[in-house]
Amino acid sequence: MTEKKYTYNPQTLSYDEYRPSWKKRTWRVLIFIFSAVALGYGLMYLIERQIGSPKERMQAREIEYLKIQYEILNDKIYNINELLSEMQDRDDNIYRMIFEAEPIPTSIRKAGYGGTNRYEALSGYINSDMVTNTAKKVDILESQLYVQSKSFDEVFEMAKNKKEMLSCIPAIMPVRNVDIYRISSHYGYRTDPFYKVQKFHGGIDFSAPLGTPIYCSGDGVVEKVEKNKGGYGNNVVINHGYGYKTRYAHLSKALVKKGQKVKRGEKIALVGNSGKSTAPHLHYEVIKNNKAINPVNFFFNDLTPKEYETILELSQRPSLTMD
Repeated sequence: MTEKKYTYNPQTLSYDEYRPSWKKRTWRVLIFIFSAVALGYGLMYLIERQIGSPKERMQAREIEYLKIQYEILNDKIYNINELLSEMQDRDDNIYRMIFEAEPIPTSIRKAGYGGTNRYEALSGYINSDMVTNTAKKVDILESQLYVQSKSFDEVFEMAKNKKEMLSCIPAIMPVRNVDIYRISSHYGYRTDPFYKVQKFHGGIDFSAPLGTPIYCSGDGVVEKVEKNKGGYGNNVVINHGYGYKTRYAHLSKALVKKGQKVKRGEKIALVGNSGKSTAPHLHYEVIKNNKAINPVNFFFNDLTPKEYETILELSQRPSLTMD
């Protein structure tokens, strides 16, 4: 029950019941409503400042979820990079070595993307650094995977051509039925027969009678047929592909022509004494990537393990070259 209010009436000298006018009552109601609304908005503002609006809370949860996903993505990128590094190492040091291919340079494997404005669209946001760094990692990974894919394509082609490659690599002695003790001079530094000083000898000298047949040590194409009075004298150079060439020097006669295709074991020339030579013999060289290497390592089709060991021992002894 509402408590009644009274006011003193000086005219009647009595107390009359107080009844406010409709204007006052309306004004009071409006004040109450406005106060309640203001209080409500104030409370909502404080709550939003402290815990955020439902939309902001949802956005905050989405941002945290995206951060977690980026962390997971970066972990996956790291693991893929580790796996890729292992693949690159095996590619360079096993697969490409088997087929005697040059390793892929680091500058090519590790090349990234150029352009200063490539990631400009990702800047200007709260988490721009995180997004940009991840995008860079993905781009670098994509580039390295492309290089590795091309490398495997190349290795696959080399594997398909392995049979052809093995038939081209020098693998036999160019003079048949040669006593390994009759190899008059080996690869390395030896005493020059003309100048009597130590000079590098880039091949092996096979002592043999004039006219002894000389055979091609691997499939290839005749690159040179030269006739000289000095130096190598009459000589033939065969290009075997895959970076290999062989030279047959001091010939009495060449039996092939420039551009002619030859097979391993095919007769290509006769032993002679032409050029800078002291006696009939064949000077034989194996050249890999334009550098003379030890021919002894390419007699594996002709020598037993014991003979190979003996010829290596003989190659270490001092000797006099015949050219």
